[in-house]
Amino acid sequence: MRGLKVPSFYRIMFKKIVEQLLDESLLERKDLFLIDFDILPDNTITIVIDGDKGVLVEDCMYVSRAIEHNIDREEHDFSLEVSSAGASASLTIYRQFVKNIGRVLQVKTNDNDYEAELVDATDDEIKLKWKQREPKKIGKGKITVLKEINILYKDIKEAKVKIKF
Repeated sequence: MRGLKVPSFYRIMFKKIVEQLLDESLLERKDLFLIDFDILPDNTITIVIDGDKGVLVEDCMYVSRAIEHNIDREEHDFSLEVSSAGASASLTIYRQFVKNIGRVLQVKTNDNDYEAELVDATDDEIKLKWKQREPKKIGKGKITVLKEINILYKDIKEAKVKIKF
């Protein structure tokens, strides 16, 4: 079917089949979760997953096989790409923030940029903390103060784990 115009009904049904197989595979592996899923016009299926304890190649293979082995190649011509979010990928969903509690994040909002430790993640917001040098209120010199901020997910433009080498 490559190169041919595929009726929208066919594309909708194909997407439903893939979604169902993907959902079933992730239900069996509760430690894995979906970050992104798309089917391109040429029937290339792209899936990005993450895991509560990271993602191994075997995890990508598991999801790939759960889909590929259950779709008839005689009926559907497709290619399948399953990958992990990667260390430098932006954090986009709640479970990614939870898994990274205790790590330093680089967070951009409309108002400010922060580089701070993620100390909590709720359904609505994250909490960051960091140390900052500020002038003393009385006298000369500076003191180190502990700062904290809660940021709503809706206010986050981008959040990434700061990778240390």
